[in-house]
Amino acid sequence: MNAEQLQELSDRLEIRSVVEDYARFADRIDNEGLAGLFAPDGVLRIFERGNPEPVRQRLGRGEISEAIKGLSRYDVTMHSVSNHYIVLNGDVATGETYCRATHVRPVEGGAPEARENYVMNIRYLDEYVRLPEGWRIAKRELQVEFTEVFPIL
Repeated sequence: MNAEQLQELSDRLEIRSVVEDYARFADRIDNEGLAGLFAPDGVLRIFERGNPEPVRQRLGRGEISEAIKGLSRYDVTMHSVSNHYIVLNGDVATGETYCRATHVRPVEGGAPEARENYVMNIRYLDEYVRLPEGWRIAKRELQVEFTEVFPIL
């Protein structure tokens, strides 16, 4: 393996680590850790299927950090990422990642102990940039493809 191939492999692994850390930090509601995965002027845009305009947008690490605190409304979350695809182009890259994000929450109007699992099936469309501290997310478009709700027995 030559130096160029080793660098490409290293870049792919580092970007994959950023994607996995995003899921882990979200589940731990580590808002500062998650926001640190973005470039200082990073963008997080959330879309719903069929809507060309984002339903929410957060600009910069500060706004992204505040937004992640909202996950505390759930009893627990679990973000599982897969199908990670990367296109490298020097110090920038693009990527697409699938995510199945489960969110345990109280049943609206139900008994106090009643819980349900709200599942978001997501595609992350990402732009990455290499900074002195490593690869970071320059822009993440979180596209909710469909949702499901399951009772927890």
